[in-house]
Amino acid sequence: MTTTPEHDARIANMIFASVYPHYVDRIVRNERTEEELHQVIEWLTGINAKKLQQLLDEKVTFEAFFAQAKLNPNAHLIKGMICGYRIENIETPLTKKGRYMDKLVDELAKGRKMEKILRQA
Repeated sequence: MTTTPEHDARIANMIFASVYPHYVDRIVRNERTEEELHQVIEWLTGINAKKLQQLLDEKVTFEAFFAQAKLNPNAHLIKGMICGYRIENIETPLTKKGRYMDKLVDELAKGRKMEKILRQA
């Protein structure tokens, strides 16, 4: 699936710290913890809680956030629909990474077991 250049630019320029509270609200509302969210983020990006807080404080964009990330080699196992897009068909790398994050947060909020969220080959 091809996203539009405008859509990709919007994701790249979004401030990660403006979206993060929505991730927290969503998972807490569904009886998951912020620590679990940090575990998911670290699995996907390699960014630990301390570095995550630094990036939040710096108000980095999604583009800058993922530029500092080391994507998990099993991230390609994240599949399915999120925000109207089939993840495995997204062609723009940064947009795909953002949708990986959205999908993992969605699965966490829906009560999926952590061992299923943190995909293994």
